[in-house]
Amino acid sequence: MPVTDEAIEKIKAMIVSGELRPGSRLPREADLAERLGLSRNSLREAVKALSLVRVLDVRQGDGTYVTSLEPGLLVDALSFAVDLQQDDTVLQFLEVRRILEPAAAAMAARVMPDEDIEALGQLLDRLEDDASLETLIDNDLEFHRRLAAGSGNAVLSSLIDGLSGPTARARLWRGRTEEGAVERTRQQHRAICEAVATRRPELAQAWATVHVAEVEQWLRGALGAAASETG
Repeated sequence: MPVTDEAIEKIKAMIVSGELRPGSRLPREADLAERLGLSRNSLREAVKALSLVRVLDVRQGDGTYVTSLEPGLLVDALSFAVDLQQDDTVLQFLEVRRILEPAAAAMAARVMPDEDIEALGQLLDRLEDDASLETLIDNDLEFHRRLAAGSGNAVLSSLIDGLSGPTARARLWRGRTEEGAVERTRQQHRAICEAVATRRPELAQAWATVHVAEVEQWLRGALGAAASETG
């Protein structure tokens, strides 16, 4: 095992064991390196790597702390990686969304508070008929974020949020090129919201599946056509 990986594993073990808790400060670099049997350079590289994935927070002049370790914070690294992907890889993220989002919709239909469901409907009501495509996409992202949060599962919600970036670009592309796509999206959002509001998990799950699968199917066709043109 590379020395830096070993250092990462040892710090991780301290966190998992509870020796280092969320918000706690790491011992001084020299003391921690000696305690773990590591060089200060390898420890420094491990700290740098763990800070990039939001496990540690390096505060200049203060020290290094374990972050809150909340799901949303840790999934930021996933969001960054997702944003770098190309369109063919985005298909795989859409496949994951097709698995996760229907489950989140079904859970929301069971546990989402009434006032949050009402706010979800109001979000859809705020869209003007002549809204720009960019405004529609922003509304779409917020709808999915609130629906995922309504599942009551912070990890699931964070994962769905992390997958939103590149798939939003695909939805924007679709909205500009496919006739009727925007109106169908609005209708499907309404159907999902209504199923959640009437506490019908199976229906919410079905509509969410249709909604994500339609974008996935369109992107497959668009990428296939583009490949044919360049082939």
